[in-house]
Amino acid sequence: MTPLMYDITLEKLTYGGEAMGRLPDGRAVFVPFCLPGEQVRLELTEDRKNFTRGKIIELLEASPDRVTPKCKHFGKCGGCHYQILPYEKQLQAKTEILRDQLQRIGKIEKPPIMQMVPSPLEWNYRNHVQFHLTAEGKVGFINVKGNSTLPIEECHLPETGINTFRHELQFESNKDVERVSLRAGVDEELMVVLESESPEPPELEIEADVSVVHLYDEHAVVIAGRDNLVFNILGKDFRVSAASFFQVNTKMAEKMVEHLTTRLLAHVSPSVTLLDVYCGVGLFSKFLADKCQTVIGIETSESACEDFSVNLDEFDNVELYEGTAEEVLPGLAGRLDSSTCAIVDPPRAGIEKHALDAILSIKPQIIVYVSCDPSTLARDAARLIHGGYRLVEVTPFDLFPQTYHIESISIFETG
Repeated sequence: MTPLMYDITLEKLTYGGEAMGRLPDGRAVFVPFCLPGEQVRLELTEDRKNFTRGKIIELLEASPDRVTPKCKHFGKCGGCHYQILPYEKQLQAKTEILRDQLQRIGKIEKPPIMQMVPSPLEWNYRNHVQFHLTAEGKVGFINVKGNSTLPIEECHLPETGINTFRHELQFESNKDVERVSLRAGVDEELMVVLESESPEPPELEIEADVSVVHLYDEHAVVIAGRDNLVFNILGKDFRVSAASFFQVNTKMAEKMVEHLTTRLLAHVSPSVTLLDVYCGVGLFSKFLADKCQTVIGIETSESACEDFSVNLDEFDNVELYEGTAEEVLPGLAGRLDSSTCAIVDPPRAGIEKHALDAILSIKPQIIVYVSCDPSTLARDAARLIHGGYRLVEVTPFDLFPQTYHIESISIFETG
């Protein structure tokens, strides 16, 4: 069967790293690794009733904004989509995508989007990188099709220490390891995290002085070194264990903390309760615990809860509940009122419906929403506005240069 080919002009970038155009029948077509205004010859890879996807066969007319990608794997690896855009243009594109998501999904006519906070580092900013293994045991990333592991010879996103050490990782095959993560803490201390479906630790010979941890069903077994790293944010140390989440761009984590604490300090007082939902290892709570009466953290990860307890051990006014937000919040609703301040930092799926209903029943005076997905932010923003909140501002932060990912901090106030 002859593949369907079209020559079209692309119109705009969309969330997910693709550029959108229109086929002659009016259906939207989404094409990766292209820019608005470019004329392309494409082949359809997915043909649905309401939309299609394609891959570029020939670039007929390039955008004047297009630059040469830095990485030789660009276009084959699924990690980066914006290396063909100058950094300033990436910031503009992501801001407009965030605006579009809030308008189209959230039905917010004029979302109050502030200027995007750029990353001090456009390259080599990641303190945590997750690799997959090829059948031959070489480290790589999932390819753009999502169906195999692409062995890599270079990557310009990890911190220098991770990039240097990556070449020392050698495996005979991929049969004992699902994923391999490299993390870098203070003083470039490194940790290798081996994830597998077997409780038996995989065999690995590493001569370097690094920590090696086997992660099985969130249980961490130390093979060498320690089971945690220390990260320093604005002068405060944070213990982060192998199974715990932490922001991958350390310098941008500092900018987010500064922004969030500044916005909250106008509302926080010695009589206020701070509710930190999806609190993780305590990144935000640690900077606010001495400013309010009580901090209540909610976190589902056992590992992150242990880290939170260590990181906030100096404070006597902190409570921590291990469980999902939808399980814990309804039980807290009776003891909290509208004087409460809330931070919510959910995963990509956003706030679970019952958890959001419980937050609305508490009616915190201010909700600071830390989002890593503009589509679920837009959905939840619509629910909060319908529940009586006003969206004061949305500030995007570029934690992930060269990629389509968009982090943001939104401020919601009652009435």
